[in-house]
Amino acid sequence: MDIPKELKYSKSHEYFKTSENNSAIIGITAYAAGELGDVVFIEMPEVGKTYKEGEKFGVIESVKSVSDLYIPVSAKILEINKDLLDHPEYVNQDPYGKGWMIKVEVVGDVNSSKELISADEYSKFVLAQVH
Repeated sequence: MDIPKELKYSKSHEYFKTSENNSAIIGITAYAAGELGDVVFIEMPEVGKTYKEGEKFGVIESVKSVSDLYIPVSAKILEINKDLLDHPEYVNQDPYGKGWMIKVEVVGDVNSSKELISADEYSKFVLAQVH
């Protein structure tokens, strides 16, 4: 299972990748992409909008189901991955690279987030769900 150690994760299967200047990249994990199956559409948030930790920021649709996307930290949307509008399959092919969804400016302290867990904690969480 592909769970990069340097990232943080949420139990709703989003990953959080710290970037420069208090910003971060958010997308869904390889596990979530695999469970969803072929992604066919992603409803993205509006650039400039601010969300509170745990709020729904979008929707992802696959051939199997439709799922809400939740933001793991309070943040303002700086950028959306416009490539996903034409190529939602990037989420399945490269979730931690070309399949990223949003770039955000973190509002507040990431370390106080109740949503974020380490790669090891996420791995244990996923294994518990599989069994």
